[in-house]
Amino acid sequence: MQTVLVANRGEIAVRIIRACRELGLRSVAVYADPDRDALHPRLADVRVPLSGAGGRETYLSIDRLLDAARRAGADAVHPGYGFLAESAAFAAAVREASLVWVGPPAEVIARLGDKVEARRLAARAGVPTVPGYDGDGASDDELVAAATQVGFPLMIKAAAGGGGLGMRRVDAPEALRDALASARREARAAFDRDALLLEHHLEGVHHVEVQIVADRAGTVVALGERECSVQRRHQKLVEEAPSPFMTAGLRARLEQAAVAIAREAGYRNAGTVEFLVDADRNWYFLEVNARLQVEHPVTELVTGTDLVATQLRIAAGERLPAGRAARGAARAVPIRGHAIECRVCAEDPAAGFRPTPGPILTLVEPGGPGVRVDSGLRAGWRVPAEYDPLLAKVIVHAQSRDDALARMREALAQYVILGCRTNLEFLHAVVRHDAFRAGDTTTQFIGRYFAGWRGEADGLAAAVAAVLAEAGGEPDADETRDRGTAGATPLGWDPWAHIGPWRIGA
Repeated sequence: MQTVLVANRGEIAVRIIRACRELGLRSVAVYADPDRDALHPRLADVRVPLSGAGGRETYLSIDRLLDAARRAGADAVHPGYGFLAESAAFAAAVREASLVWVGPPAEVIARLGDKVEARRLAARAGVPTVPGYDGDGASDDELVAAATQVGFPLMIKAAAGGGGLGMRRVDAPEALRDALASARREARAAFDRDALLLEHHLEGVHHVEVQIVADRAGTVVALGERECSVQRRHQKLVEEAPSPFMTAGLRARLEQAAVAIAREAGYRNAGTVEFLVDADRNWYFLEVNARLQVEHPVTELVTGTDLVATQLRIAAGERLPAGRAARGAARAVPIRGHAIECRVCAEDPAAGFRPTPGPILTLVEPGGPGVRVDSGLRAGWRVPAEYDPLLAKVIVHAQSRDDALARMREALAQYVILGCRTNLEFLHAVVRHDAFRAGDTTTQFIGRYFAGWRGEADGLAAAVAAVLAEAGGEPDADETRDRGTAGATPLGWDPWAHIGPWRIGA
């Protein structure tokens, strides 16, 4: 394996390209028309255009991606996450083209991508699943009949689903048929398949997931858990490792279950086994994400494991150290400190998290000890409307959770993105909230504490201040020394001292 085509965009494409560079591999970036001036094609060794703007004609086109790999001389494909990352058809097509697929085998993706089959696989491995109904090809009449046994409230889920698509919560029987019809339409549009299942909706649960990696020899390693309960529209916003809700005994049981499921599935490469844990610490299998997760950096920071490099090495045929494999209830890899990740998105939390594409006029990313930013941003680029609004991730690591929280608050305060509206203010409010600081982060967190949230900052005042600061220019060293700290702003200098006689109202 010498040249890796990254079949993705944005921050994850940048992340993979940088990992390739560290391993001495050539990287190939593909880009749609809206990403012509994005960061990921600028960083790659080779860039190949995918003419068009929509996902289906670019990042979701298997034929175009394989043609790009052929033209660039790539011998491997890394799908990242999203788009075709969990497409068994894409994995099979890559293999048929005699290229290396950096991920689990196509047949494993197909097996685990079907939520019905995944539930049955977990049961064969002796792992408890959320109470529900998963009959093959169940009709609406069959699902309505089964709902009485499942119990309300319940969740309708697309069997082939992901990303919250094809999911509906139903609180009463009279709303069930309309919700089934709506979920089927969305599932058919998103996945070309409208099979559904029912699960009892568990209230006030923690969404906890276990990272696993597995090599071709069958060695499976568990890399601890992540708490991913702070969500909007069934999509995660804030993640941390380890979970503040975890006990040593529960961690061992979840890791053992994750390893058992991976072995039952014949898993290879990196993946995540997800669980729901209730207030009494009863736990249930939820699903397997047969790919790299958005939140993988928190696991990297607390375990010292580069997951993208591990993916590439496993794909190249390297084996995991056998001594690190999970056996029984023993810890697979020691956890060091605490890490938290916040997803920075081009969206407006005060408007139902509506996407807000637009230009990046000014960009200042945070830094300092224990602060990491995985970003696909650069000033001057325009955030397109065609794709997921995820822009970047702020990840912090410290010796304790309290220290990590303090570090995250400071990192978010340092982050400046002007041009398009983002959720930075909302994230800052989340990590400052008393319930978050206490670790009370169930899946109801946002609905319980942030329903109707409008924010506090005056966006116009912030924009004016930033323009003034940009126009004023940085003070030189002599001027800074002469002024000392008198009248200094949190940015270290005062724009009002640099704009001459102009004043508001003058």
